[in-house]
Formats: sequence, C-alpha cells, structure tokens
Amino acid sequence: MIDFAGLKQQHDEVSEEIEQAISRVFKRGWFILGEELNAFEKEFSEYIGANYSIGVNSGSDALLLALKALQIGQDDEVLTVSHTFISSVDSIIRNGAKPVFIDIESDSFCMDTTKIEENITKKTKAILPVHLYGQPVNMEPIMEIARKYNLYVIEDACQAHGAKYNDSRVGSIGDIGCFSFYPAKNLGAYGDGGMITTNNPELAEKLQKFRNYGQPKKYEHDFVGVNSRLDEIQAACLRVKLKYLDSWNEKRRKIAALYDKLLANLPLITPIEKEYSEHVYHVYVVRSGQRDSLREKLAQQNIHTQIHYPIPVHMQKAYKELGFNSSLPVTEQISTEIFSLPMHPWLTEDDIHVIVLAIENSLI
Repeated sequence: MIDFAGLKQQHDEVSEEIEQAISRVFKRGWFILGEELNAFEKEFSEYIGANYSIGVNSGSDALLLALKALQIGQDDEVLTVSHTFISSVDSIIRNGAKPVFIDIESDSFCMDTTKIEENITKKTKAILPVHLYGQPVNMEPIMEIARKYNLYVIEDACQAHGAKYNDSRVGSIGDIGCFSFYPAKNLGAYGDGGMITTNNPELAEKLQKFRNYGQPKKYEHDFVGVNSRLDEIQAACLRVKLKYLDSWNEKRRKIAALYDKLLANLPLITPIEKEYSEHVYHVYVVRSGQRDSLREKLAQQNIHTQIHYPIPVHMQKAYKELGFNSSLPVTEQISTEIFSLPMHPWLTEDDIHVIVLAIENSLI
C-alpha cells in the first residue's frame, strides 16, 4: 500500500521532538492560553509575514470568527467559490450571510477573478478566495476590486501553508487569513486546530476576545463570544513542525515535478503552477475522463487516491434546500474528472514510478 498522506512517516521523523514538547507542557501544568500558544502565534506571524496570529480550535472556526469580526451577517453577501471544502461556505451561512458563487479557472481550480465584478451588488461585503490544493489565488486583481468597491478580503489559506503569491506568503495579503491545522495539512496538528492572521491591531484584539467568550480578561465579557482556543499541547507540537515546513514543502514540490515529468505523455491533465505563485501541493490533483475506472484499478494495486471534491458546494443537498443554486460550468465539469494522487514528503522516487506505471497500465 502506498500511503496517501504519510502521517505515520511524518511522526517518525519528529517523534522525539514532539515527545519533548508535550512533556514540557505537562511539566508546566498549563494547558489553555499559555506560553506555548503565545510563542507559536509569534513564530507563525513571523513565518507568514503578518503582524498578528490568533490560535483557534479549527480552520472552520478561523473562517467563522473572521467573518464575525468583520461584522458580516444578515443580508450581506460574500463572494466565494463552490469548488472547495464545505467549511469555506459554511462560515458564511453560519454568520447569517449569503454566499455568492464565482466559477473557477479550469487550470488552477481557483477563483476566476475575471468573473468577480459582474457578481458584486449593493449587498456585497467581502470576497473569500480559497488558495486551493496549495495553489495561491491571483490576489492582485482581487485586492484591486476590493479597494474599488470597499470590500473586505478573507483569505482561506487552510490548504496553503507556506505558499507564496509573488513575494508574499498567503494569509498576509487580505484583511484576514485563515489556516487549518487538521492532521493531514502541510502543517498539521495531532487533532483539530486553526489560526487567524491579520495586520490590523483592532481586528486582532477583537478576535482574541471572540475566541475566549468575548473576554478581555477573566469573567469580564465585552460581547458574546465562543470557546475556540488552540490548546497548549497542539501549539507545542505545531512549533516543532513549523521548523520543518519549508523543507517538507520543498520535497512536495520536487515530488510534483517528478509526477509532472513522468505523466507528461499520458492522457491526464496535471496541475499547473501559475507564474505568480509558489505552489506547495497540499494535494496533487489530476483530471481524467476515465477517473472512476482509473481509481478503481489503482485501488486494486493498493494505491490510495481521493477526490477533492466530488460534489460542488452549490450542488450539495443542504445548499440546494437553502436556495443557493448557481450555474458554474467549469466547477461542475471538473468535479466529474478530478482525483488526487498520493502526495507527501516521504514518498520516494520508486513510489512515484510505481504509481505512474500503475496509471499507465490502467489506461491501456
């Protein structure tokens, strides 16, 4: 079996440091909003290039609280994509606002920025682009449109830890950036976790209160908040892994380059890297008109693949019932063709050759 995400291999590499980090937390005897989180927030801010980082308990909560802090709610509209994990859109609904879906580019699978302005109305309050699969969205036109129409920009960077748009890391460009530390992410915890980044001190202060019951200090509540805090054990473990993130991402990029080379002459569409981006290949997504039969044949050879994502959000039962039907031809087409090959830093060249040979034989 060729493992899809390599979580066991990752832990084997850092297990000693992880055990030391966890032991440090236990010896200190402080598990919520302590020294480890403070240190990790500072280190993550420095890495991303943002002034502030606020640790929360998931990427979903990062998105939810980002919109809440910007006071986006009832009757507001937020422009986003349907080809994404559901939490990108759930965060809008859970704040009482309405998602307005923008179709995607057929090559990057990210928001098609040429279709944004035609969807702006008087109710539009924000743009929520998703840096999908590790590929940055084209942020320059988004920021220009946001300035023109006085809109907020919330970057969903939950799949793009360390990715760069030109010389800036994603999560440092818009008003707010949101990250997930789900275990399989490029920077993953040992459970759920998330981070919000911003350069705005007022937003940072508000978000710090929101994640902790709206408290500026214990038993004093400025507004109704939630319990959404990245705990000390996860923060300590993420501090260890953050040191390895660039080297792990570089290995992903090398594996992607080898895939590109070996798959070049096969009837598959492989990922691209836009001229403005440094892709970090959270997943390696290909397109095939024979997707389902190809995946079945690969599974028979113990090669694990996945589909990210088989049903666009606007076609999900929950969203049809809410009345958010849209016509998104590119999104709908690619959802029938895409699938993800194994991708993690511990794949070997031999692994890649085995996978590609299996694909080649399965396409005969």
